[in-house]
Amino acid sequence: MNKNNELVRATALNRIYGNQLAVSDVDLVLHKGEVLGLLGPNGAGKSTTMQMLTGNLSPTSGEIKINGIDMLDDPQAAKRAIGYLPEQPPVYRDMTVKEYLFYCAMLRDVPKAQRASAVDSAMQRCSLLDVANRLIANLSKGFQQRVGIAQAILHNPKVVILDEPTVGLDPIQIKEIRHLIRELGNDHSVILSTHILPEVQAVCDRVQIINQGKTVFSDTFEQLAKRQSAPVLIVSFEQAADDMMFALNSLDGVSRVEEAGKSRFKVAFKDRHKPALITRLANEKNWQLTELTPQSETLEQIFMNLIHGDTAIPSAVKVEATGEAA
Repeated sequence: MNKNNELVRATALNRIYGNQLAVSDVDLVLHKGEVLGLLGPNGAGKSTTMQMLTGNLSPTSGEIKINGIDMLDDPQAAKRAIGYLPEQPPVYRDMTVKEYLFYCAMLRDVPKAQRASAVDSAMQRCSLLDVANRLIANLSKGFQQRVGIAQAILHNPKVVILDEPTVGLDPIQIKEIRHLIRELGNDHSVILSTHILPEVQAVCDRVQIINQGKTVFSDTFEQLAKRQSAPVLIVSFEQAADDMMFALNSLDGVSRVEEAGKSRFKVAFKDRHKPALITRLANEKNWQLTELTPQSETLEQIFMNLIHGDTAIPSAVKVEATGEAA
Protein backbone atom coordinates (compact mmCIF):
# COMPACT_ATOMS: atom_id res chain seq x y z
CA MET A 1 0.00 0.00 0.00
CA ASN A 2 0.96 3.62 -0.48
CA LYS A 3 2.95 5.11 2.37
CA ASN A 4 0.70 8.17 2.16
CA ASN A 5 -2.11 5.93 3.44
CA GLU A 6 -0.22 4.94 6.58
CA LEU A 7 -1.80 6.10 9.83
CA VAL A 8 0.46 4.10 12.15
CA ARG A 9 4.04 3.04 11.59
CA ALA A 10 6.09 1.52 14.37
CA THR A 11 9.68 0.69 13.52
CA ALA A 12 12.20 -1.47 15.39
CA LEU A 13 10.43 -1.20 18.74
CA ASN A 14 12.14 -2.77 21.73
CA ARG A 15 11.01 -2.90 25.31
CA ILE A 16 13.15 -4.25 28.14
CA TYR A 17 11.89 -5.06 31.64
CA GLY A 18 14.90 -5.62 33.85
CA ASN A 19 16.85 -8.38 32.13
CA GLN A 20 13.90 -9.46 29.98
CA LEU A 21 13.63 -8.33 26.37
CA ALA A 22 9.84 -8.26 26.21
CA VAL A 23 9.51 -6.62 22.80
CA SER A 24 12.16 -7.37 20.22
CA ASP A 25 12.58 -5.39 17.01
CA VAL A 26 8.87 -4.79 16.41
CA ASP A 27 7.49 -3.25 13.22
CA LEU A 28 3.80 -2.47 12.72
CA VAL A 29 1.89 -0.69 9.97
CA LEU A 30 -1.77 0.36 9.85
CA HIS A 31 -3.32 1.88 6.72
CA LYS A 32 -6.37 4.08 6.23
CA GLY A 33 -9.63 2.16 6.32
CA GLU A 34 -8.00 -1.01 7.61
CA VAL A 35 -8.90 -3.24 10.56
CA LEU A 36 -5.76 -5.01 11.74
CA GLY A 37 -5.98 -7.97 14.08
CA LEU A 38 -3.08 -8.32 16.51
CA LEU A 39 -3.33 -11.99 17.39
CA GLY A 40 -1.36 -14.07 19.83
CA PRO A 41 -1.65 -16.20 22.97
CA ASN A 42 -1.93 -14.63 26.40
CA GLY A 43 1.42 -13.17 27.35
CA ALA A 44 2.62 -12.77 23.76
CA GLY A 45 3.08 -9.02 24.04
CA LYS A 46 -0.14 -7.55 22.72
CA SER A 47 -0.90 -5.21 25.63
CA THR A 48 2.70 -4.03 25.87
CA THR A 49 2.60 -3.16 22.20
CA MET A 50 -0.74 -1.35 22.54
CA GLN A 51 0.59 0.69 25.43
CA MET A 52 3.62 1.78 23.41
CA LEU A 53 1.53 2.63 20.34
CA THR A 54 -0.78 4.80 22.44
CA GLY A 55 2.04 6.59 24.27
CA ASN A 56 1.23 5.06 27.65
CA LEU A 57 4.53 3.17 27.74
CA SER A 58 7.82 4.36 26.29
CA PRO A 59 9.75 1.92 24.12
CA THR A 60 13.32 1.23 25.15
CA SER A 61 14.21 1.98 21.54
CA GLY A 62 12.45 2.43 18.25
CA GLU A 63 10.12 4.88 16.53
CA ILE A 64 6.33 5.35 16.49
CA LYS A 65 4.54 7.66 14.09
CA ILE A 66 0.81 8.32 14.30
CA ASN A 67 -0.63 10.05 11.22
CA GLY A 68 2.93 11.12 10.37
CA ILE A 69 3.58 12.61 13.84
CA ASP A 70 6.43 11.21 15.91
CA MET A 71 5.06 9.96 19.24
CA LEU A 72 8.28 10.76 21.10
CA ASP A 73 8.79 14.22 19.58
CA ASP A 74 5.20 15.46 19.90
CA PRO A 75 3.18 13.02 22.03
CA GLN A 76 0.20 15.31 22.55
CA ALA A 77 -0.36 15.85 18.83
CA ALA A 78 0.12 12.15 18.10
CA LYS A 79 -2.34 11.10 20.82
CA ARG A 80 -5.05 13.40 19.45
CA ALA A 81 -5.32 11.03 16.48
CA ILE A 82 -5.83 7.98 18.72
CA GLY A 83 -8.82 6.53 20.52
CA TYR A 84 -7.82 3.81 23.00
CA LEU A 85 -9.73 1.17 24.91
CA PRO A 86 -7.41 -0.73 27.27
CA GLU A 87 -8.27 -4.23 28.43
CA GLN A 88 -9.91 -2.80 31.55
CA PRO A 89 -12.32 -0.03 30.43
CA PRO A 90 -11.25 3.30 32.05
CA VAL A 91 -14.73 4.16 33.32
CA TYR A 92 -15.82 5.98 36.47
CA ARG A 93 -18.50 3.76 37.96
CA ASP A 94 -20.06 6.53 40.08
CA MET A 95 -20.87 8.63 36.99
CA THR A 96 -23.74 8.23 34.58
CA VAL A 97 -22.86 7.32 31.01
CA LYS A 98 -23.57 10.84 29.76
CA GLU A 99 -21.65 12.51 32.59
CA TYR A 100 -18.63 10.32 31.96
CA LEU A 101 -18.60 10.93 28.21
CA PHE A 102 -18.92 14.71 28.70
CA TYR A 103 -15.96 14.50 31.07
CA CYS A 104 -13.96 12.53 28.47
CA ALA A 105 -14.90 15.03 25.77
CA MET A 106 -13.50 17.80 27.95
CA LEU A 107 -10.26 15.86 28.49
CA ARG A 108 -10.02 15.34 24.74
CA ASP A 109 -10.30 19.08 24.10
CA VAL A 110 -13.51 18.70 22.13
CA PRO A 111 -14.75 22.31 21.70
CA LYS A 112 -17.46 23.14 24.24
CA ALA A 113 -20.01 23.97 21.55
CA GLN A 114 -19.49 20.52 19.97
CA ARG A 115 -19.43 18.36 23.08
CA ALA A 116 -23.14 17.61 23.25
CA SER A 117 -23.29 16.48 19.63
CA ALA A 118 -20.06 14.48 20.00
CA VAL A 119 -21.40 12.68 23.08
CA ASP A 120 -24.79 12.01 21.47
CA SER A 121 -23.10 10.67 18.34
CA ALA A 122 -20.82 8.34 20.33
CA MET A 123 -23.75 7.06 22.41
CA GLN A 124 -25.83 6.46 19.29
CA ARG A 125 -23.05 4.57 17.51
CA CYS A 126 -22.46 2.42 20.60
CA SER A 127 -26.19 1.90 21.32
CA LEU A 128 -26.02 3.69 24.67
CA LEU A 129 -28.85 6.21 24.32
CA ASP A 130 -31.25 4.09 26.39
CA VAL A 131 -28.79 3.95 29.31
CA ALA A 132 -27.42 7.50 29.03
CA ASN A 133 -28.62 8.50 32.52
CA ARG A 134 -27.80 5.25 34.32
CA LEU A 135 -24.82 4.86 36.62
CA ILE A 136 -22.01 2.97 34.94
CA ALA A 137 -21.72 0.78 38.04
CA ASN A 138 -25.22 -0.56 37.38
CA LEU A 139 -24.52 -1.54 33.77
CA SER A 140 -23.60 -5.01 32.55
CA LYS A 141 -20.00 -5.69 31.52
CA GLY A 142 -21.08 -5.60 27.90
CA PHE A 143 -22.52 -2.10 28.26
CA GLN A 144 -19.45 -0.98 30.20
CA GLN A 145 -17.34 -2.13 27.24
CA ARG A 146 -19.58 -0.07 24.97
CA VAL A 147 -19.00 2.95 27.20
CA GLY A 148 -15.26 2.31 26.91
CA ILE A 149 -15.50 2.21 23.12
CA ALA A 150 -17.64 5.36 23.12
CA GLN A 151 -14.97 7.31 25.01
CA ALA A 152 -12.42 6.09 22.48
CA ILE A 153 -14.32 7.43 19.45
CA LEU A 154 -16.09 10.56 20.68
CA HIS A 155 -13.32 12.89 19.46
CA ASN A 156 -13.50 11.20 16.03
CA PRO A 157 -9.91 9.90 15.97
CA LYS A 158 -8.29 8.55 12.84
CA VAL A 159 -7.02 5.48 14.71
CA VAL A 160 -8.95 3.36 17.21
CA ILE A 161 -6.98 0.83 19.29
CA LEU A 162 -8.93 -1.84 21.17
CA ASP A 163 -7.22 -4.20 23.61
CA GLU A 164 -9.15 -7.45 24.19
CA PRO A 165 -12.57 -5.71 23.87
CA THR A 166 -14.67 -8.89 24.34
CA VAL A 167 -12.92 -10.44 27.35
CA GLY A 168 -15.44 -11.60 29.92
CA LEU A 169 -18.50 -11.04 27.76
CA ASP A 170 -21.25 -13.56 27.08
CA PRO A 171 -21.83 -14.84 23.49
CA ILE A 172 -24.58 -12.31 22.75
CA GLN A 173 -22.47 -9.41 24.00
CA ILE A 174 -19.48 -10.67 22.00
CA LYS A 175 -21.56 -10.73 18.84
CA GLU A 176 -22.77 -7.18 19.48
CA ILE A 177 -19.25 -5.83 20.15
CA ARG A 178 -17.90 -7.52 17.01
CA HIS A 179 -20.67 -5.92 14.97
CA LEU A 180 -19.76 -2.54 16.47
CA ILE A 181 -16.07 -3.03 15.63
CA ARG A 182 -16.95 -3.84 12.02
CA GLU A 183 -18.96 -0.60 11.85
CA LEU A 184 -16.04 1.35 13.33
CA GLY A 185 -13.89 0.03 10.50
CA ASN A 186 -16.04 2.02 8.04
CA ASP A 187 -14.96 5.37 9.51
CA HIS A 188 -11.73 4.69 11.39
CA SER A 189 -8.61 2.58 11.09
CA VAL A 190 -8.69 -0.02 13.86
CA ILE A 191 -6.15 -2.18 15.65
CA LEU A 192 -7.80 -5.02 17.52
CA SER A 193 -5.75 -7.02 20.00
CA THR A 194 -7.02 -10.46 20.95
CA HIS A 195 -5.99 -14.05 21.60
CA ILE A 196 -9.18 -15.36 19.99
CA LEU A 197 -8.80 -16.43 16.36
CA PRO A 198 -12.53 -16.25 15.41
CA GLU A 199 -12.57 -12.68 16.68
CA VAL A 200 -9.97 -11.63 14.13
CA GLN A 201 -11.61 -13.69 11.38
CA ALA A 202 -14.94 -12.00 12.06
CA VAL A 203 -13.85 -8.37 11.87
CA CYS A 204 -10.32 -7.90 10.49
CA ASP A 205 -8.87 -7.28 7.02
CA ARG A 206 -5.38 -8.38 7.95
CA VAL A 207 -3.79 -10.36 10.76
CA GLN A 208 -0.48 -10.15 12.52
CA ILE A 209 0.41 -13.09 14.74
CA ILE A 210 2.96 -12.60 17.48
CA ASN A 211 4.53 -15.04 19.88
CA GLN A 212 7.28 -14.71 22.49
CA GLY A 213 8.29 -11.28 21.30
CA LYS A 214 8.50 -12.14 17.62
CA THR A 215 6.31 -11.74 14.55
CA VAL A 216 5.44 -15.17 13.17
CA PHE A 217 3.04 -13.97 10.47
CA SER A 218 1.68 -10.76 8.93
CA ASP A 219 -0.70 -10.86 5.98
CA THR A 220 -4.31 -11.60 5.02
CA PHE A 221 -6.13 -14.73 6.15
CA GLU A 222 -6.12 -15.92 2.55
CA GLN A 223 -2.33 -15.76 2.42
CA LEU A 224 -2.12 -17.39 5.83
CA ALA A 225 -4.05 -20.37 4.53
CA LYS A 226 -2.03 -20.53 1.30
CA ARG A 227 1.37 -20.32 2.92
CA GLN A 228 0.71 -22.84 5.64
CA SER A 229 -1.45 -25.41 3.87
CA ALA A 230 0.10 -28.76 4.65
CA PRO A 231 1.27 -30.73 1.59
CA VAL A 232 -1.06 -33.65 2.33
CA LEU A 233 -3.16 -35.76 -0.04
CA ILE A 234 -6.10 -37.93 0.97
CA VAL A 235 -5.94 -41.08 -1.15
CA SER A 236 -8.57 -43.82 -1.45
CA PHE A 237 -8.66 -47.05 -3.45
CA GLU A 238 -11.61 -49.23 -4.35
CA GLN A 239 -9.94 -52.44 -3.23
CA ALA A 240 -7.59 -53.31 -0.39
CA ALA A 241 -4.03 -54.61 -0.76
CA ASP A 242 -1.53 -55.62 1.89
CA ASP A 243 1.31 -53.57 0.40
CA MET A 244 -0.57 -50.25 -0.01
CA MET A 245 0.97 -48.62 3.05
CA PHE A 246 4.47 -49.78 2.11
CA ALA A 247 4.10 -48.71 -1.52
CA LEU A 248 2.86 -45.23 -0.62
CA ASN A 249 5.66 -44.77 1.93
CA SER A 250 8.19 -45.69 -0.76
CA LEU A 251 7.16 -42.86 -3.09
CA ASP A 252 9.69 -40.07 -3.66
CA GLY A 253 9.12 -37.07 -1.38
CA VAL A 254 6.66 -38.77 0.98
CA SER A 255 7.35 -38.04 4.64
CA ARG A 256 4.66 -40.19 6.24
CA VAL A 257 1.54 -42.20 5.50
CA GLU A 258 -1.37 -42.62 7.92
CA GLU A 259 -4.41 -44.85 7.61
CA ALA A 260 -7.62 -42.83 7.36
CA GLY A 261 -10.09 -45.66 6.88
CA LYS A 262 -10.47 -48.81 4.83
CA SER A 263 -8.15 -48.48 1.81
CA ARG A 264 -7.93 -44.75 2.58
CA PHE A 265 -4.73 -42.99 3.49
CA LYS A 266 -3.36 -39.58 4.44
CA VAL A 267 -0.13 -39.07 2.49
CA ALA A 268 2.12 -36.24 3.67
CA PHE A 269 4.89 -34.86 1.44
CA LYS A 270 8.06 -33.12 2.52
CA ASP A 271 7.63 -30.00 0.38
CA ARG A 272 4.79 -30.08 -2.17
CA HIS A 273 1.96 -32.28 -3.38
CA LYS A 274 2.88 -34.87 -6.01
CA PRO A 275 -0.44 -36.35 -7.17
CA ALA A 276 1.15 -37.70 -10.36
CA LEU A 277 3.13 -40.18 -8.25
CA ILE A 278 -0.09 -41.50 -6.72
CA THR A 279 -1.84 -41.95 -10.06
CA ARG A 280 1.24 -43.65 -11.56
CA LEU A 281 1.42 -46.04 -8.61
CA ALA A 282 -2.28 -46.85 -8.94
CA ASN A 283 -1.84 -47.65 -12.64
CA GLU A 284 1.22 -49.84 -12.02
CA LYS A 285 -0.51 -51.78 -9.24
CA ASN A 286 -3.85 -51.87 -11.03
CA TRP A 287 -5.48 -50.26 -8.00
CA GLN A 288 -8.72 -48.39 -8.70
CA LEU A 289 -8.15 -44.84 -7.43
CA THR A 290 -11.39 -43.38 -6.02
CA GLU A 291 -10.12 -40.27 -4.20
CA LEU A 292 -7.18 -37.91 -4.54
CA THR A 293 -7.86 -34.78 -2.50
CA PRO A 294 -5.47 -32.11 -1.17
CA GLN A 295 -6.07 -31.53 2.52
CA SER A 296 -5.93 -28.02 3.91
CA GLU A 297 -5.43 -27.28 7.57
CA THR A 298 -7.98 -25.16 9.36
CA LEU A 299 -6.88 -21.66 10.34
CA GLU A 300 -6.96 -22.79 13.95
CA GLN A 301 -4.50 -25.58 13.14
CA ILE A 302 -2.29 -23.15 11.23
CA PHE A 303 -2.39 -20.70 14.14
CA MET A 304 -1.40 -23.42 16.61
CA ASN A 305 1.43 -24.54 14.30
CA LEU A 306 2.76 -21.00 14.16
CA ILE A 307 2.55 -20.51 17.91
CA HIS A 308 4.07 -23.85 18.84
CA GLY A 309 6.31 -24.35 15.82
CA ASP A 310 9.87 -23.21 15.43
CA THR A 311 9.67 -21.39 12.10
CA ALA A 312 8.25 -17.94 11.54
CA ILE A 313 6.74 -17.05 8.20
CA PRO A 314 8.22 -14.05 6.39
CA SER A 315 5.94 -11.34 5.12
CA ALA A 316 6.15 -8.93 2.22
CA VAL A 317 5.61 -6.15 4.73
CA LYS A 318 7.50 -6.67 7.96
CA VAL A 319 5.02 -6.02 10.71
CA GLU A 320 5.19 -6.13 14.43
CA ALA A 321 6.45 -8.62 16.88
CA THR A 322 5.93 -8.22 20.60
CA GLY A 323 6.57 -9.84 23.90
CA GLU A 324 4.50 -8.99 26.90
CA ALA A 325 5.71 -8.92 30.44
CA ALA A 326 3.57 -10.89 32.77
